[in-house]
Amino acid sequence: MVGVIGDPIAHSLSPLLHNAAFDALGLDWVSVAFPVPAGAADAALIGMRALGIAGLSVTMPHKEQAFGAVDDTTEVARRLQAVNCVTGRDGMLRGDSTDGAGFLAALARAAGFDPAGKRCVVVGAGGAARAVILALAEAGAVEVVVVNRTVARAERAAALAGTVGRVGSGEDVAGADLVVQATPLGMDRGDGAASDALPVDPGALHAGQVVADLVYHPAETPLLRAAQERGARCVGGLGMLVHQAALAVQRWTGRSVPVEAMWAAARSRPTQ
Repeated sequence: MVGVIGDPIAHSLSPLLHNAAFDALGLDWVSVAFPVPAGAADAALIGMRALGIAGLSVTMPHKEQAFGAVDDTTEVARRLQAVNCVTGRDGMLRGDSTDGAGFLAALARAAGFDPAGKRCVVVGAGGAARAVILALAEAGAVEVVVVNRTVARAERAAALAGTVGRVGSGEDVAGADLVVQATPLGMDRGDGAASDALPVDPGALHAGQVVADLVYHPAETPLLRAAQERGARCVGGLGMLVHQAALAVQRWTGRSVPVEAMWAAARSRPTQ
């Protein structure tokens, strides 16, 4: 058994993705969603250890607390001080962060985009943004500019990119090869009415750019619609979700993961 913990968690697609992978692999495993209230990640991981659960996906608001509750972590998780994937083996819990690698895989699949030598702008400085910033820097981006309303948070996030990271503004968008929207703007929160607010000036978007939005519901956010109208290549948020989940299944099972089966499951989900 594996699962996903979060608060809220009922909306999570992770069990659907995990179970599609297990079916394709012929494994008698199951993934379920565990609602865990804020502040209770420590207790959830104690339960994971006691029950012999093979793996947990960790989503908001538990990623930082889970980092402090595992026995060991990967280097990426240590740099982020957060985990989104916990693997249980021989009574030990190992934490990892698959968000950044999942984002890079989604970029490659959807747009054939390699960050090496490219100028990137990331809008946002939260957990997902930080994972993306680190991944872009480690993939060889020549510049990773962080745009955020709170300058102090932007500075901390940009520091993850080392010498290629800096704090910027909306004026940096026009000169970017890649623009990543990593805030909740445009998300449908379940009432069917997503905000039309845009995180950047749409006039700065243009052909030759790749514009990625980490929001996956709705599939076409206001930002992606504006970017497409201006000739940019668009990457939706579903890809990052699928590929980070695939990496988690790989960690848990030690098997090559049927990513296409996970994509098929994600695309077949009912429209809300």
